[in-house]
Amino acid sequence: MTKAVLPAELADTVSTATLLVRGGAFRSSYDETCEALFLSSGFVYDDAAAAETAFAQDGSRYVYSRYRNPTVAMFEERLRLIENAEACRATASGMAAVFAALLCRLRAGQRVVSSRALFGSCHYIVAELLPRWGIETLLIDGRDLGAWEAALAGGAAAAFCESPSNPAMEIIDIAEVARLTHATGGLLIVDNVFATPLLQKPLALGADVVVYSATKHIDGQGRCLGGAILGSEKFIREDLGLFYRHTGPSLSPFNAWLLLKGLETLELRVERQSRTAAAIASFLENHPKINRVLYPGLASHPQCALARRQMASGGSLVSFDVAGGKQGCFRFLNALRLVDISNNLGDSKSLITHPATTTHSRLKPELRAELGIADSMVRLSAGLEAESDLISDLDQALDRV
Repeated sequence: MTKAVLPAELADTVSTATLLVRGGAFRSSYDETCEALFLSSGFVYDDAAAAETAFAQDGSRYVYSRYRNPTVAMFEERLRLIENAEACRATASGMAAVFAALLCRLRAGQRVVSSRALFGSCHYIVAELLPRWGIETLLIDGRDLGAWEAALAGGAAAAFCESPSNPAMEIIDIAEVARLTHATGGLLIVDNVFATPLLQKPLALGADVVVYSATKHIDGQGRCLGGAILGSEKFIREDLGLFYRHTGPSLSPFNAWLLLKGLETLELRVERQSRTAAAIASFLENHPKINRVLYPGLASHPQCALARRQMASGGSLVSFDVAGGKQGCFRFLNALRLVDISNNLGDSKSLITHPATTTHSRLKPELRAELGIADSMVRLSAGLEAESDLISDLDQALDRV
């Protein structure tokens, strides 16, 4: 016997802050306070007929943790409530979510239109893997609605984008791209990892599917990998269902438990990190050794108006160009004393990376140039340290440039 921690009749009436703590959780017959961790790969049946029925039914009975698991189900339900989606499936990583969301839907001979400003691994899937399997892909400047309209005019099974983009902070007009995609009968899939489910709601803007790397802000403490796919019940059941069941991108119960704990403090962390990122962006914008600052919350961002229309704040990531090119960047990075060099983001500790030599190093130099990823660019993920301490650290490191 289990019972919901948050009664179903309250789930649609309480605030996001309450959902982050109580949404989707249930208690076993032991009435535990913390969500239970079900570290079990399989489940047993009272008799052979019960096993037969379990495999013949709709999946509501737990049969194998690669398919579904009670702890994972709690994480999925909590995130579903926060996103206000019909359904959610958790995955082993953010890239597993991107890959599964695309491949469960696409077939050889179909077409995908995507923004070209993508995380390096997303670019690899769209630009290199999909064409190997006979899926045509077209990469465009996602900021240009005319480019979307022209590319989608020939039809597309799916459109894909991330907004804000990694690392150059390009903003996609999700509502308009959704409208154009639906006009051709396609699905719009949005990677919402930079904005988090708190700062931007792609499904409410018209997207059909949203994907997350839960490794980032949702865990937010550098502990585990995870991902999620959210969309309609029909998409999750009919398109993703068998693909997920038979290819095994499932999230481990332990990681799901950690992500449940991460969701409890997500609002507090993202609000603080976004405030700090905004202060850092303002400081850097006026520093003589910074050539360019890219932050959606700044009035100087070329798409500031759009960002303010579809995002609750500018987020926790800031990208900027340091004077002196790659050499100046490396001198700056090596002089930091508080901020850690790492390719991760969304962590409680402030992290910084040089995309051209790490996350986007596989891209050809000319493509990086088109995307604005210069050798002088770094990407900063604001953590929970004191704002003044972080700014002091950045300032002293810039003195070395």
